[in-house]
Amino acid sequence: QEQLVESGGGLAQPGGSLSVSCVASGFRFTLAMNWYRQAVGKERELVAAISSTGEKINYVSSVKGRFTLSRDNAKNTMYLQMNNLKPEDTAVYYCNINLDGVDYWGKGTLVTVSS
Repeated sequence: QEQLVESGGGLAQPGGSLSVSCVASGFRFTLAMNWYRQAVGKERELVAAISSTGEKINYVSSVKGRFTLSRDNAKNTMYLQMNNLKPEDTAVYYCNINLDGVDYWGKGTLVTVSS
């Protein structure tokens, strides 16, 4: 049974830092992984993506230079370090794997940036 489980997140002040993690289980292969986020009243957007080997990483322009995506394939875990957080980063963050056109999602973890 394929499963994605996020952890981390929480509350940070503007300019602060948080990290979120995603553990993948049940997948036969090591796959590219993604972080999406969805703010209240907005559509879900792709924040960052990492290839199966970790060699290729892409970020949405709004988080470039502030967020760092990485993975540890030995632990089947993907990490997103978020620095210099802004109120507009407030959202539920979701881990995602797309396998043969099928999207797998975690339940999400809430990140709130507020003073």
